[in-house]
This record gives sequence, C-alpha cells and structure tokens, in this order.
Amino acid sequence: MALIIAGERSGVGKTTVTLTLLASLRRRDRLVQSFKVGPDYIDPMFHRHVTGRPCRNLDPVLTSEAYVQECFARHSQLSEYALVEGVMGLFDGIGHEEWGMGHGQEKQKTDFASTAHIARLLDLPVVLVIDCSRLSGSVAAIAHGYRSFDPQIKIAGVVLNRVGSDRHLSLLKDSLEPLQLPILGVLRRQDNITIPDRHLGLVPTAELPELNALIDRLADLGDTCFDWQHLLPLLKSEPLSHPHHPHHPPSSPVRIAIARDRAFNFYYQDNLDLLQQLGAELVFWSPLEDVDIPKDVQGMYFGGGFPEVFAQQLAENTRVRDAVKTAIIKGMPTIAECGGLMYLCEQIIDFQGKSWPMAGVLPTSAAMGGRLTLGYRRAVALQDNLLVKANTTVYGHEFHRSHLTLTPTQPLFETSRYDCEENMGCEGWGLPANVHASYVHLHWGESREIPQQFLQECLKVASSGTWI
Repeated sequence: MALIIAGERSGVGKTTVTLTLLASLRRRDRLVQSFKVGPDYIDPMFHRHVTGRPCRNLDPVLTSEAYVQECFARHSQLSEYALVEGVMGLFDGIGHEEWGMGHGQEKQKTDFASTAHIARLLDLPVVLVIDCSRLSGSVAAIAHGYRSFDPQIKIAGVVLNRVGSDRHLSLLKDSLEPLQLPILGVLRRQDNITIPDRHLGLVPTAELPELNALIDRLADLGDTCFDWQHLLPLLKSEPLSHPHHPHHPPSSPVRIAIARDRAFNFYYQDNLDLLQQLGAELVFWSPLEDVDIPKDVQGMYFGGGFPEVFAQQLAENTRVRDAVKTAIIKGMPTIAECGGLMYLCEQIIDFQGKSWPMAGVLPTSAAMGGRLTLGYRRAVALQDNLLVKANTTVYGHEFHRSHLTLTPTQPLFETSRYDCEENMGCEGWGLPANVHASYVHLHWGESREIPQQFLQECLKVASSGTWI
C-alpha cells in the first residue's frame, strides 16, 4: 500500500502537498520512499532533500510498465511509508496507440504514462488535490467527475488547497458532504511558502540557501493540515524484514567522473545505480568549483542542468574547460546530455545575447531562446556510437530552451515524437567517436546494454593509455 498524490490539473499544488507530507513524516522520524511520475528531474531533488533517500522516477515511456512495477516494489519495500507524486492532471497522458477490443480491432488512444496509468499499474489509491482558490460549490462536481470517470481508479479522498477562509472552507465541505468523499487535508493560502521557479520549472535545491527553513515551515503545516489518522494507514508500505541487496562484483576497476554541481545535476538515480552495479566507481566533481578534472578516471558523464545560468563561472574556469577538451581529444569516453552537450560546445549564448566560451569540443554554439522544446522522443541511431549500435531505437525526453547554431553533419539519431509519426529531425553529436552528446535524456532502466557498452569503451581506452 502507498498513496499517489494527483492533481485535477497542472499547477494545483501537487508538489507542495507532497513535500508537506514528506516533511511531516520525516519530522516524525519515519523512513519514507518517494517516487515521481514522469521524466522530471527537479521535483525528485526536493523529495530527496526532505527524505534523505533518492526519489525514483516511474515512467513507462522511458522504461516499461514492467519496470515501473518492479522499481516501485523494490524500493517501497525498503521503507515504512511510500508516496508517489503524480504528473500534470490525473488523466493527462500522452497519445499511445494500442489495439482495441471492438469490431475491426481499431486503434485507440489511451492515457498512457499518466498518473492514472501508474495508479492502475501499481493498484494504488489516489488523493486528489483540488485548487479551491476560485471555486466553492463547484468542488463537488470536480470531485465527482474525477471519481466516476474511471472505475478502476480508487479516489481515497481529496486535499483542498488554497482555501481562503473559514467561510470558504465551510462552503467547500457542505458541497462535498453528499459525496461522502473524505477530506484528507486542508491547506490555506500560504504567502510565505513559495518555491521560486524560472524557465525550466522550479529552481533546483542546490540554489536555494533558505530551503531548510522552507521545509521546516512545510513540516509545521503538515502537522496540522492533514487527517493523519486516515492518511498513515494508506501510506504504510510493507518493509522487508531482511532487505536483499544484490551484489554485483566489479568486472574491472572503472572510474567515471560525474559532473554534479549547481550547473549539472539532472541525473536519474537508476542510471547512476546501474553504473555502480556494473562495476564503476563514481567520482563526483564540479566543473564550476574544481581546478581540474578528477585524476585516474576512464570516462566522463555530464548530465543536464542549467549551464546557461552559470555560463560566466563555467567560462572563467579555463583550466577545467581546457582539461575536459584535452581529455576528450585524447579519447576519453564522454556522455553529455542536454546541459552537458551545451558545455561541450564552443560557446553558450545566454538570454541577453552575451557569449561565453565553453569546452570547445563541438563545432557549434548553444543559443538560449524563448522557444521551449519539450516532449518524449523515439530516436533511431543512424550509426554505431558510444552508447548504441546503428538502427537501435531508444526512447527519451527533451526539455530545453536552447538550440544549436550549427547542426551535426553526421548526427547520432533521427528523432520523432513518441505519440505519432511526426519527424523531429536529426540530432546528436558523435564526433569525435568517443563522445555521445545529445539533447535527448535517456533512462537506462530497461536498457542495461547502454551503460555496459559505455563502460566497455572506457575499459578499452584506459587499457590503451592513449588519453593519459
């Protein structure tokens, strides 16, 4: 058993409600495992900051339905309580064609990858968060509609968010009473509880010096705003008496430099776990703060993040930029996703049009703009590259406001939208051959061959000593 926190639409306060629950549970010294539906990186950072445990992404597009079930079962059983934060509105998924059971076996659209889809996959009850700031009696129609829309979804109750006054709350309760749907929480309008955001969503945890004070205020709120008598049994998971941690003996000593700081921090924890399970030692370092790349490493991994926000500081660290370029030119296998790709470019052009020199590995520049590129991608490899063989299909996600001024002459992938055949063009840099630089974020949970191939290449180069 566990709970899914869902919203009736985006922006109703799912993350605030989730963090409030997590903060209050941790204040009670409860061991709690959190999950996030979808490809999100930033919300899981907040979860981890509160719980002290990595948040796990549940995404059947990037992985599979079976992986979502296995991931949830494995990690929820290692804690006392489990909580899943949904994505968008409860039934907001992506177009996904599958054969229907009607006459003619027609194709039909589903709510694939929605919060409702995950609730059905895991057979978990849902708490519906409703933004009450601009309604009163209509709350019953919303709650009734969501409860009756899909009989397979079990709505355990509602959380009323942004309630304005006692009179407002009274009207909401009177409206909901005929439904006999439990009100599991009431959050008043909180002007002093605000998480700042910017062009790609919330500002990450590493950039918020007042975050602990904010979490304390959320814990205070959580202690009083929820019906804990009803919530705690729903949140309870079944911990294993003797958790089994599979042992994966290292095949050989491989050290991978993982760029992790305020500029680069978008990583799926499962990807990092897989590298370790396959025998790699992860060496975390900062292209912002360190004076050199880590010593005695055989590969580098630059995740996504906000290099455009810290472009000046990255540019001023010329010793690290030069070291990164030198290592790659000499053959260091390197993965660079999104923000990492931007760092390997000749320069980043920020929102004000100012240019900042970067590592200069790729003969192009990353220019920031107002257009948001967002969505799941089906990507077919056009050539053998550092991570996959030619003609291999992978599924990933793009989320960025930058574009490259020059496109690669020999791109890694031909991409299309996941939910239709719309071609999204070719992208990704694989020259030099030891680099995989792409805007497409990949989750390796159902593709262990990707980190395996990466580590094999690291071993080859390390044994040759060509880059040292």
